[in-house]
Amino acid sequence: MVRLALLVAGAAALHAVEGWIPNPLAVSLGPGAKLGLANVVTVAVVIGFGLRDAVIVAVLRALLGSLIGGSFLTLGFFLSLSGAVTSAAGMGLARLVFGNRLSAVGLSLLGALLHNLAQLTVASLLARHFGLFVHLPYLMLMAIPTGYLVGTAGALLCRYLVPSNMRKGGLNEV
Repeated sequence: MVRLALLVAGAAALHAVEGWIPNPLAVSLGPGAKLGLANVVTVAVVIGFGLRDAVIVAVLRALLGSLIGGSFLTLGFFLSLSGAVTSAAGMGLARLVFGNRLSAVGLSLLGALLHNLAQLTVASLLARHFGLFVHLPYLMLMAIPTGYLVGTAGALLCRYLVPSNMRKGGLNEV
């Protein structure tokens, strides 16, 4: 439990810091194109601890990160929460179904796709206009390099988690 609390703290800090980084892509792609640094922790938790813990970490990361970043209960918070939970749940389910056959990078790319779909769905429902999905191809294009980076970093983070506290099959399967 302490390990997960530290991972939540790290993910929340990454979430908040990323919100403060100027985004040069915001003009052309909209404010949704970000690196997704906090998802490094989510990928590691999916691999090392499983679906349930990954969703818990994602929810707490979105809550704490928005409190730190000053966006709690704003549109950005709800977009972040929907993307984080959908992404963590999807990666966790994929890990259960495919096990080792899906690498950390594969999980991360799936998570990026689900994250973008969830955020666009919530934004479209709130705006009552599904024309926002026109941004999906551009967001998917950006998700490829960022998903690769996040997946690689998530796999590296798994190597530093203590194997004795991880569930069977977590660390050795990275």
